[in-house]
Amino acid sequence: MTQVILFPMSDNARIDKWLWAARFFKTRTLATHAVELGRVLQNELRVKPSHGVKLGDLIEVHQAEQVWQIEVLRLLEVRGSASVAQTMYQETSASAAKRAVAAENKKLYQEPGAVLARRPTKRERRQLDFTRS
Repeated sequence: MTQVILFPMSDNARIDKWLWAARFFKTRTLATHAVELGRVLQNELRVKPSHGVKLGDLIEVHQAEQVWQIEVLRLLEVRGSASVAQTMYQETSASAAKRAVAAENKKLYQEPGAVLARRPTKRERRQLDFTRS
């Protein structure tokens, strides 16, 4: 017999708790810090970590090289399993396409020094540094 775990739903949730519960960040502290630095936009506006999230809000999350544009479908402040977290949001089609293109470009990228069979000389290092900037 399978046990079903129900999580309490509310009509408003803090953005830092919601991001943590939706598993965009490993800890709530990291979520709070990202919101404070402006790496999370709600409806194209910078917000504070205590700002409320409502159903239908558009949230843009910048994580390292990835940018997620998502629509809020469900509000939870309790971190559950990954399958529950995936039901809390839906990524926009434009965001998914951009992330797919970025992932493909990352696969095709070749490190400039990868073609060298040995450690670069001082002259080669200067040339490498010149090509990067």
